[in-house]
Amino acid sequence: MERLRVAVFASGNGSNFQALVDAIEAGQLHATMELLVCDRPSALVAERAAQAGVDTFLFSPKQYPNREAYEAEILKQLEAKKIDLVVLAGYMRIITDTLVKPFYGRLINIHPSLLPAFPGMNAIQQALDYGTKVTGVTVHFVDGGMDTGPIIAQRVALIEEGAGIEEVTQSVQRIERELYPQVVQWFCEERIQLIDRIVHINS
Repeated sequence: MERLRVAVFASGNGSNFQALVDAIEAGQLHATMELLVCDRPSALVAERAAQAGVDTFLFSPKQYPNREAYEAEILKQLEAKKIDLVVLAGYMRIITDTLVKPFYGRLINIHPSLLPAFPGMNAIQQALDYGTKVTGVTVHFVDGGMDTGPIIAQRVALIEEGAGIEEVTQSVQRIERELYPQVVQWFCEERIQLIDRIVHINS
């Protein structure tokens, strides 16, 4: 079976990017990391990609007239690399139909809450402000909305009494680094089936 050709979109530190690279190197993930797309050229994730020998497409959105223009350029990069799966990992921009349509069903995101609760920015702080006793992590397909795509997998993180943003964030990020490589491996094994909004994980 050929290895899945993966591209990661990220805007920040790149801890989930690194988790995927590490899983590939450890033989736990039957994929190749073909490309990093990053909208902040100075972000740490770009350094991680360089250290891992992963090609990068770094861009500044302000250099393009609109979102569709830079997404069209990204699409060219993805097609040139023959990407099978696009993985958003802390990419802080809404994806438009320019990318969603050609990659729907092959475009996933990870979010630090149990969707549909607490979508959008600052999800962990939203959970703390609300006073919920649990939060967690969701991996979902991207459909162009704000964290509205079909849910692939979720895992719970308990919020202990008196826990602050740093403690909860660390707990959530540990789960992310475990769950995301697992879900990508399901794609490698062709176990994921999307029917309407319902995702089936075949054994």
